[in-house]
Amino acid sequence: MTWLRGLASWVRATGVELIGWLLVVTGVAALVLPGPGLLMMVAGLAVLSNRYEWAERRVEPIKEKAFEAARFGVETWPRIALSVLGACIVMAFGVIWWVGPTVPEVGPFGDELPFSGWATGLSMMLSSLIALSLVAYSVARFRYGVEDDASSLDDQPDERSLRDLPLDDEESEV
Repeated sequence: MTWLRGLASWVRATGVELIGWLLVVTGVAALVLPGPGLLMMVAGLAVLSNRYEWAERRVEPIKEKAFEAARFGVETWPRIALSVLGACIVMAFGVIWWVGPTVPEVGPFGDELPFSGWATGLSMMLSSLIALSLVAYSVARFRYGVEDDASSLDDQPDERSLRDLPLDDEESEV
């Protein structure tokens, strides 16, 4: 039975690593193709950070920059409205690319949209849904919620200063 447990552990570790690398490679491809490339790359690095120290070192600065950009993006209502409008425009283009209407021939392009079809349209619509959910998350967290854990920890006293505080009023009088 121990060999079975070892095999299950190996399969799990290998599967997690494969998923991490698949997300990174797919994210790199999605940088030039329609899709949420940066999100997939960061997700892949986050998965790989459980196993590799180099991935963990790269996830933290990306996470800090992402939170900084999200906080900046929802500082004003016009920014929020433009973000939502941009996501809706991407959704509309996704529907157009899925339907694949006939277009006039221009230069080397034929009578169809380049890369038209359900795969491109679906990836654009999924990107739009991800963008809308990230805007909603950012608004909830940075406009109405608590600050992220790292910045709230800066306001807390450290352990040493808590240890040096008197427990009750009697100790402070002595």
